[in-house]
Amino acid sequence: MHPMSDIMKIQSNKNQTGKVHTTMINQNNPSEQTNIAFLKAFKALKLAGLLRESGIRKAQGIKVAQVFELLLLLAFQGKNLYRYLNSKYQETGASKNTYYRFLNTSTYNWRRFLTSLSAKVISSFSRLTRPDRIKVFVLDDSVISRNRSKHVELLANLYDHADHRFIKGFTMLALGWTDGYSFVPTDFAMMSSASKKNRRQEVSEAIDKRTSGYKRRSEAIKKKTDVAVQMIGNALNQGIQA
Repeated sequence: MHPMSDIMKIQSNKNQTGKVHTTMINQNNPSEQTNIAFLKAFKALKLAGLLRESGIRKAQGIKVAQVFELLLLLAFQGKNLYRYLNSKYQETGASKNTYYRFLNTSTYNWRRFLTSLSAKVISSFSRLTRPDRIKVFVLDDSVISRNRSKHVELLANLYDHADHRFIKGFTMLALGWTDGYSFVPTDFAMMSSASKKNRRQEVSEAIDKRTSGYKRRSEAIKKKTDVAVQMIGNALNQGIQA
């Protein structure tokens, strides 16, 4: 049996207005039942609305929520997008370019989407716990090695405190929320180096300076402490209590 068959037997039908509807079939399959429960959570959290509010939208074709829905299901099932796009099930889905354009669009504000989604999830968790339960933010920075790369934007020489040596790569600065039992990722920033002499590549001049992608690149060369304070401020502004 094809590796995609246990999660993604999708039928795409067009109604009279030409809109594409994505439906799950073979609902007696336990994995399919899991997917259906997942999609119910998708609707309960109103992810389609959060996508729109974050500027994540398409001008035409298959709805952006449906593209995101499929990619999220693949991730949670541990499946590979490349294998799906080269399987027989792709014939009933969107084109390969649709998924890659969606993932590479620099105008989408994924940071706002993640923080907004986290606020909804945390609000749900808070209703299930005592008001006096301690809730805290957690900050972490981890070095991501790219030693084999040469021409990646904002690639930098960074000191890895775990291995006690300099490497080429980036720093992933992550913010999370926890009540001691549950943990929710709240925000993240891919950091380069605030020192120009440590950066091997600068920002591409081709990117539109009005986009979220350019703002993220500008943020990547700030000091980590300044970005951390900004991340916490964004979380608090979304109503996350800690």
